[in-house]
Parts: sequence; structure tokens; C-alpha cells
Amino acid sequence: MTSMYRTALEELAAPLDRIDEAAVDRAVETIAAARHITVYAGGREGLQIRGFAMRLFHLGLSVSVVGDMTTPAIGKGDLFLNVCGPGEISTAVALVGVARNAGARVLVITAQPQGRVPQMADEVLVLPAQTMADDQGAKVSLLPMGSVFEGSLFVLFEVMILKLKARLDISAERMRANHTNME
Repeated sequence: MTSMYRTALEELAAPLDRIDEAAVDRAVETIAAARHITVYAGGREGLQIRGFAMRLFHLGLSVSVVGDMTTPAIGKGDLFLNVCGPGEISTAVALVGVARNAGARVLVITAQPQGRVPQMADEVLVLPAQTMADDQGAKVSLLPMGSVFEGSLFVLFEVMILKLKARLDISAERMRANHTNME
């Protein structure tokens, strides 16, 4: 069993070893410059982006998740951050179109930069990991379907929070003060 854990960890780390750090830094700057950040992803990617939105909130940034009742209208000066690992999902195509028509900037995180959604974006951050777009054939991960992308996405988001924390000069105490007391 131990070897399965080690293999899973190695498979999650491999995409992060190949990520373009300059692209990560550009994404961090884009997030830091936004008036408001609205995020969206489907499925398990959606679970990861909700965690990222929570950490952005802990940093004191204005952030919302598509589908929440309190999500404001998006517009000029705002950022729409969409994770679309496989490069095209119909909901993401529609939401990117809405954001662009409203004048918001669009940042897409994907494993498939040639897909329709990243092609519509102002900025693309490629996380080169297996998704359901390429989970079949001879050379696939031990982890099922898009798990490598989703797990690597969690680590990427944590590092992006650390970079934003440093960029915005936010203390750990200030982050803690933004944590809910309603639990």
C-alpha cells in the first residue's frame, strides 16, 4: 500500500515540476490587480476553486463563486478566474463569454491550452497534468480520470496564496482575522 501513496504523490508533483513559474507570477499579479474576482470550475475542479476562493477571502480580497446567491455582476476592472482542465466545458464557454462581454479580464487555468475556453481568455496558466481529456491509453496515471490535475491544482493554489500573501504584504494574523467565527 505504501508504494501506491508514493506513486500518487509523485504523479501529483510531476506537473508542478513542469509548470511555467513566470506564468504563475503573471496570474498572481492579475489576481492582485483585480477589483473583484469571480471564480468558476465544474466538478472536482470546482471543489478546488472554492477552497482557493476562501483563501482569497482570507487575504482580504473581494471574491465570489459563480452560483452563490451573493455573487455580484461582473464588469470592467474585475477578473473572471475559470479552471477548465480539459479545455472545453459548455458552461465555462458561456461564462467566459458573459465575463468578456461585461468587460472583465479572463484568466483560465487548464491542462489543454488549445481548447476553446483558454483560447477565449486574456491570460492562460497551463497546469500540465492528466485530465479526463487524456486519461485513456497506454501511458496514464495510477490515479483515475482528472485526479492528477485536481490534486496538483490544490498545491498550485496554495503556492499562489503564498505568493499573493507576500505580494500584498498580508500577515498570518490578518488572514486569521478574516476567518469566520460562525463555525
